[in-house]
Order: sequence, then structure tokens, then C-alpha cells
Amino acid sequence: MKRNPVVPFIVIMVFGIGLMFMLSFKGLSDSKQMAKEQENGGKTEESTENAAATPEDIYKQNCISCHGDAYQGGVGPALKGVGDRLSADEIKNTLTNGKGAMPPGLVQEDQLDGMTEFLQGLK
Repeated sequence: MKRNPVVPFIVIMVFGIGLMFMLSFKGLSDSKQMAKEQENGGKTEESTENAAATPEDIYKQNCISCHGDAYQGGVGPALKGVGDRLSADEIKNTLTNGKGAMPPGLVQEDQLDGMTEFLQGLK
């Protein structure tokens, strides 16, 4: 029995064309969302949800992947006793500007004081 060597190429071509159309429609919906963000001054629904978040929620959302679930460290340094090692101003500076591999701006400016108090209280 002979097989037609063109069939796999046709299947791949049809799959590729379908994928292109799917990604095009995805891009259209993303462009609409980006336009909404520009109208709102770059603020998304997520950033407004963060405004009411507690320091523990912020930690779970932004910090846990590097600093660990028990503040033990991992990719980032351990946060237990960070209040003994760093002053409140140094913690705020790190949260605002980042340090090493830590990116800046993970905590919004209006939440810096609460997050700093939270981190200083870790023992």
C-alpha cells in the first residue's frame, strides 16, 4: 500500500493557517484591551484591585515566588528578620526601586507604608 507524501504537508498547512487566524483574533481583542488601558491612563482592573489589597495579599501575589511561602527565601533572600537588617527607609527604597534581580514597582506607592510595616514585623 502506498501512502501519499503530500497529506502530512497539507495537514500542517491547514493547522498553520487556522492557528494564524486564531492568533489574529486574539491580537484584535488584546489591542482593544490595550486601547482601554491607554484611555484609563494605563490603569487596569487588576491595579484597582491591588489598591484594596492587604500586605499579605500583595506578598502572595508578587513576592511568594521568589521569597518563599514561609518567607524562607529561594531565588530572593529570606525575609524573616528583614526589619532587623534593614531600616524602614531601606525597605521602602527596595520595594520602590528594586534591588538585584528584584524588579521595581511591585508595590504601589500608596501601599508602601503598610508593606514596610508588614515586612518589619516578620520574625
